[in-house]
Amino acid sequence: MMNSLRTTDAGAVEARALTVVRGDRTVLRGLDFTVEPGRITGLLGPSGCGKSTLMRAVVGTQAKVAGTLDVLGRPAGHPSLRARVGYVTQAPSVYTDLTVRQNLDYFAAVLHPGRAHRTARTEAVARAIADVDLTSHADALAGTLSGGQLSRVSLAVALLGTPGLLVLDEPTVGLDPVLRRDLWDLFHTLAADRGTTVLVSSHVMDEAERCHRLLLMRGGAILADDTPDGLRTRTGSATVEEAFLHLVDEAAADEADARQETTR
Repeated sequence: MMNSLRTTDAGAVEARALTVVRGDRTVLRGLDFTVEPGRITGLLGPSGCGKSTLMRAVVGTQAKVAGTLDVLGRPAGHPSLRARVGYVTQAPSVYTDLTVRQNLDYFAAVLHPGRAHRTARTEAVARAIADVDLTSHADALAGTLSGGQLSRVSLAVALLGTPGLLVLDEPTVGLDPVLRRDLWDLFHTLAADRGTTVLVSSHVMDEAERCHRLLLMRGGAILADDTPDGLRTRTGSATVEEAFLHLVDEAAADEADARQETTR
């Protein structure tokens, strides 16, 4: 999967014939898509459709990936991408016996080791804490925080390196409506003010309306790659959820027709 450095006008993420096989199951089925730089792309679909596998492939932690997958001009998982790609998993990845600030200090030291980077690390930690609105909880033990606050600590860790690409695996699951709104406001600020590319997964269809572009997935395949407006217009639907269901029914009908053809 090693490719040469691409031109700067290419997508932030580019996949061609991207396939992942796990045992006797094909999890991702020859995906072709481009994630536009500096935009919020929503990866939506039901649980088990391959969203998390795709995100692990993008950040370079998924085994047995076939096809081509380039991220910020390099093959996914390239060492040069470690500080340029932020990744937030569904489970908070912080140490509960450390404070918020201590967690961020630790991860900042991993990203930028050595005394020469001490001032930059301190500034990055303060900025990340402020970004996720946890300044008043900076010295609280992570183990005493609510689930939503823990999710924000994980997001702060991902923001430490000022990433060009932020990959978020269902970051708003279980959060109250106010916190969900605040996080989406932050994602839009990152994209608009810092040029950060955001790839965010969800199975909550109303969040699709907050994205610039959508990749709708089902059964390891991409049903649609379009804007929310484009999807609604294309399917004659009032909402993205209705559009998704229309596309699912359409795909099921095509599969049924294909089966009938093979049995004739």
